[in-house]
Amino acid sequence: MTRRGLLAGTAASVAVTASASAGGAQQAAGPADAALKTPVSFTVNGKRRELELDNRTSLLDALREHLQLTGTKKGCDHGQCGACTVLVDGRRINACLTLAVMHEGDSITTIEGLGTPTDLHPMQEAFVRHDGFQCGYCTPGQICSAIAVLDEIRAGIPSHVSATLDERPQLTRAELRERMSGNICRCGAYSNIVDAVMDVAGRPA
Repeated sequence: MTRRGLLAGTAASVAVTASASAGGAQQAAGPADAALKTPVSFTVNGKRRELELDNRTSLLDALREHLQLTGTKKGCDHGQCGACTVLVDGRRINACLTLAVMHEGDSITTIEGLGTPTDLHPMQEAFVRHDGFQCGYCTPGQICSAIAVLDEIRAGIPSHVSATLDERPQLTRAELRERMSGNICRCGAYSNIVDAVMDVAGRPA
């Protein structure tokens, strides 16, 4: 057998084996491809919404793709940038890291539910006033997170800046930076973002 013949025979054998394996895999995956769907209902920005979703659908995709609430941004889709931050029952979460079907009966607030162009939320006004954004992509998540941060401090929830778990957190720039550290701004508007949050809290820099 020549070297050319050996290589040709090997290539043909690999192609046949791969084709057979792919066919078997397709047959095995056929029934599983019929994605399981579950009805879910929750309140989004004050309105009751009912959806039937693939169980694998993230809350982020449910909001963006099924409810067309595209203010909530998809950044890293791995819970590392904070662009998808929304409020669920008043607590901030990364919408990309949770499944929509897990939020049956919950109350969800996105950036669209905070204010309108003619009636902005105080935090939105402060971000505009202090120039707390540049490209604006991360801004919806920053604003939702900032609102929750002030609620956390008022509720006495400690952070890594707190000296002890028993110490009531104080509203300082260091405290805000620590709590907002999960929201990344590639444009570097961090200082102005902190100014905006301090302003809303009644503690202008």
